[in-house]
Formats: sequence, C-alpha cells, structure tokens
Amino acid sequence: MIIVKKLKEAVDFLKKGGVIIYPTETAYGLGCDSTNQEALDLIFKIKQRPQAKTLPLIAGSLAMVKKWVILNKQEEILAKKYWPGALTLVLKNKKEVGLSKSVVAKDNTVAIRISSNKIARTLAQRLGRPIVSTSANISGAKEIYSVTDLKKSFKKLSTDCIYTVDGGVLKRRAPSTVARIRNGKIEVLRQGGLKIT
Repeated sequence: MIIVKKLKEAVDFLKKGGVIIYPTETAYGLGCDSTNQEALDLIFKIKQRPQAKTLPLIAGSLAMVKKWVILNKQEEILAKKYWPGALTLVLKNKKEVGLSKSVVAKDNTVAIRISSNKIARTLAQRLGRPIVSTSANISGAKEIYSVTDLKKSFKKLSTDCIYTVDGGVLKRRAPSTVARIRNGKIEVLRQGGLKIT
C-alpha cells in the first residue's frame, strides 16, 4: 500500500485505472474511475464482495451529478438541501454517458452523493467524473477511520495495486443515508447518520 498526500498523484493513478483509498465524510472509502470496469472488478476482489451488488459514487459538484444522472425538481431540491453531505440519492442513470455496469442497478439507477469531505470532492473534480465510493474494508467488516487500521486490514495487498490518500484519523460516523423519491415521496432505503426532515 502506497501512502500519498498529494492529490495529483492519486488522480493520475485513477486515470491509469488504479484503485485508491481516500477519506470521506463518514469513513475511508475504496474508489476508482466509475467508467473503468477493470478497476471496479479489482475493488470487488479486494472487498470480497459479490458483483451483483452495485457500488455508490461520489461526485465533485451538482453540475457533475447532472451530467451523469437525471434529477427531477423534487430530487434537486433534496440534493441542494443536504449536499455536500452524507446523503446518497438513488437517481436515474443517463445511459449514454458510459458509467460501468457495476455502478448501475438493474432498474437503471445510480446511487450518488456529493461528499462534505473536501478531498473526496476534489478527487472527483480533478478526475472529471464521479468516483466509486464504497467502504474501505472487507465486505461485512467494520468501517475504517485511520491509515493505521487500513494498513492492518489490507496488509496482504500488492503495493502497486492501490494508493492511499492520508486524510488523518477520521471522526467515527455512521454511513451515509440512502434515499430516493418514489411516487412523489421520500423513501429512505438505509438510515445512516443523516436524518432527512
């Protein structure tokens, strides 16, 4: 595992199809270019997670979100109220934009948010498209909040297959809340640390 502090190195690695570990507003996340299926396959392998489960995304801005998914008026109001923040919205994918199959559900929806963590947002902004954001742990294990714990958890990984952006020790927070608008009403699919009012 290579520890980096310069975001340019991490973005260059993403552009080459690499996988990174980076801080978010909840815990450390595993990420890659959301259009690169080979990189996504590596994340599933690292997490030991079934590929039938799609992975969520982090975007750098609302403009970026609108480029990749469809927001209706009600969804946009909800997004503007809680973003940047720990709300993941399930939105309709724009099929023509080229997101990988591992981030698009069978009903053609994508789970996406704008993180309140500046590093996470900046990575997506500099890459120019959303990045994958799944918890940096083995599937079913606890979330990780420090680089020290990351090293213990991923000590068997090859040093050339993953970059880690050191964001320090993160505050222990619950995962993001996952919600969608259905029939004009807010439906919470996973209650995280954020409560929608």
